[in-house]
Amino acid sequence: MNAPTTTNEDLLYSVTDGIARITFNRPQARNAMTFAMYDRMAEICQEINADRSIKALILTGAGDKAFASGTDISQFRAFKTAQDALDYEARIDRVLGTLEQCRVPVIAAIAGACTGGGAGIAACCDLRIGTETTRIGFPIARTLGNCLSMSNISRVVSLVGPAHTKDMIFKARLVEAQEALSLGLLTEIVPDLETLQRRADETAKLVASHAPLTLEATKEAVRRIRRTLSREEGEDLILKAYMSEDFREGMDAFLNKRTPVWKGK
Repeated sequence: MNAPTTTNEDLLYSVTDGIARITFNRPQARNAMTFAMYDRMAEICQEINADRSIKALILTGAGDKAFASGTDISQFRAFKTAQDALDYEARIDRVLGTLEQCRVPVIAAIAGACTGGGAGIAACCDLRIGTETTRIGFPIARTLGNCLSMSNISRVVSLVGPAHTKDMIFKARLVEAQEALSLGLLTEIVPDLETLQRRADETAKLVASHAPLTLEATKEAVRRIRRTLSREEGEDLILKAYMSEDFREGMDAFLNKRTPVWKGK
């Protein structure tokens, strides 16, 4: 049975033969995520958890330029208080936690840039297939001057280790496809967008044919093994970054397409 596509044009959702698909559909903004898109993704994961007919979930971005380029920066303009920063990170943590705990295998089909919040989404997925143009990273030390949530740091460290995590973030670099494969940020590389979508479908159908309880138990066991820092353990770090003059400077520079001038305060 096929489910209708959601009416939210920024995030498309459909189900075909037990395979669910979410498409981040803002190619004009490199598929940057709005809060509504984050919330809808979490709702879909909860719907999937309640619908045993769904066997796998594919996440992808519209077009070939980006999987998702993170949170839409314009939304940070509303930040005024320390609580705004904590509420934002708590909201994203809830969304990504819901995605990570979705009971079915989640496959990220990544073409082009996968940065910031987009890379955080990808890190929650079970399998990540890229193309030769895929680039993954968290360039926040160059762009905004904020920091990753404790959950996101925990996920990235579990994938690539502490040294590579610091190398990526300190240098604000995007990891190219072949290196991403060697580090574990990607599980497979295909030549182009057409092949990517076909391979994601093939992989989804393959895992959907396997014993669901085996997959669920394995997925949850791996999640439990990984040590995840709590939000409380990182609140001081979140506030240090988000309440800084540098974050305001980074946001203004990003929105006005200029180079930020960091002051370290």
